[in-house]
Amino acid sequence: MKNSLYLKVFDTPRLESVYQPENERLQHYNEFRYSFSSSDIETQSGRCMSCGIPFCHNAGCPLGNPIPETNSLVFEGRMQEACNLLHAYCNFPEVTGRICPALCECSCVHNINGEPVTIRQLEYEIVERGWLEGWIKPHIASRQTGKRIAVIGSGPAGLSAAQQLVRLGHNVVIYEKSDAPGGIMRYGIPDFKLEKHIIDRRIGQLVSEGVRFEFGITVGEDVSAKYLKGKFDSLLLAGGAMEPRDVKVQGRDLTGIHFAMDYLTASNIAVKSARSDTQIQRSLIDAKGKNVVILGGGDTGADCLGVALRQGAASVIQLEIMPKPPEKFNPNTPWPRWSQILRTGTSHKEGGERKWSISTKRFIGNNGNITGIETVEVNWQNGKPIELAGTESNIKADLVLLALGFVHPKHDSLLGTLSVELDSRGNVKIDPITKMTNINGVFAAGDMQSGASLIVRAINSGREAAFGIDNFLMQN
Repeated sequence: MKNSLYLKVFDTPRLESVYQPENERLQHYNEFRYSFSSSDIETQSGRCMSCGIPFCHNAGCPLGNPIPETNSLVFEGRMQEACNLLHAYCNFPEVTGRICPALCECSCVHNINGEPVTIRQLEYEIVERGWLEGWIKPHIASRQTGKRIAVIGSGPAGLSAAQQLVRLGHNVVIYEKSDAPGGIMRYGIPDFKLEKHIIDRRIGQLVSEGVRFEFGITVGEDVSAKYLKGKFDSLLLAGGAMEPRDVKVQGRDLTGIHFAMDYLTASNIAVKSARSDTQIQRSLIDAKGKNVVILGGGDTGADCLGVALRQGAASVIQLEIMPKPPEKFNPNTPWPRWSQILRTGTSHKEGGERKWSISTKRFIGNNGNITGIETVEVNWQNGKPIELAGTESNIKADLVLLALGFVHPKHDSLLGTLSVELDSRGNVKIDPITKMTNINGVFAAGDMQSGASLIVRAINSGREAAFGIDNFLMQN
């Protein structure tokens, strides 16, 4: 019966994720995606062709998730087995199932001349079913090695490494400068994309497995890196790439210009405070009634757009210096590569305006406050933006958000004290095999060693670093 059904579902249309209407979801910060029905889950998983060479697995997913095998289990009704298989490759599928850009779907064979399998939505369905049914439980190590590891940073790389290491029987302590774990997942991703109780649910599993957290501690300031190196058998640097890329033009010092991460962090803290009826711990950067301009056309800029609309901005314009990408196919990034095409996220559908090939010439102000931006259109030649004479324009702006990405980790006392070697881009340099820095016993993972990247890559980097640390410890 199932085999004959397989022949039918291959031609079944892709079912897109269903969201709450824009006018309704703009009234709150909650997640707004609806789950598939049981029949839709089965049918959509059946669209997977179980390819002999699964490009989704080996060319798309940085974690190497066995996507065809997982989809087959779902299609056959073996949901718990699918949940177990998913967790064997990914520590936080509830996160990747929500905010991963789904590189795997770009590499799906269906995507050559049709619509890819809804891999991300199915991952979301599997893990949420797992939590509901109680299938996801702590994995307690059967033995203890006596080895102690300090993980600096509790973002996706640090958390995934810590979980892998504690399950191997090592003693793991995570040092986090903020008052709660999660890193960018907690402070940089808005709640409407990832509610924070989702993170807390997983943190509970890590604590039950034996991971210990020390919050409000900045290593290099509150405790020295040398002290930790002497106290622990190994250190993992997983603090992320937190040095934001700036735009250095006239008027940059005007009031009302903020880095995107400062804006998103303040918003997330305010949302948390409102939900728990506690006092706001940081001044909210409020877009209410303001003309907002976002510099940067990536996901972070889109997150700022969604927050600004919820705060009641009068207008929001997102500017991107790069040219507008093609809508459906880009010959420069053919299948199975991640295609550089125009992507319209949920926040873009809620409102605002996007403009491409626009460069900022200067910020305009009055009495020290931002009032506008002078821009110019550019044409890209040999990889460089060339200003087009006569295209200068002024855009009204009461609030400007810089969503231009990050350049490298903070070059603070932590890295200086440890004397770790940096690469040409200013990231922590590691051995590609062992994941160790030039300092014996000191490792690095995530954006701190790769530069700003995707959360799914950070999770994989943490897992690889854990493997390297375990090999190092068990051989010494």
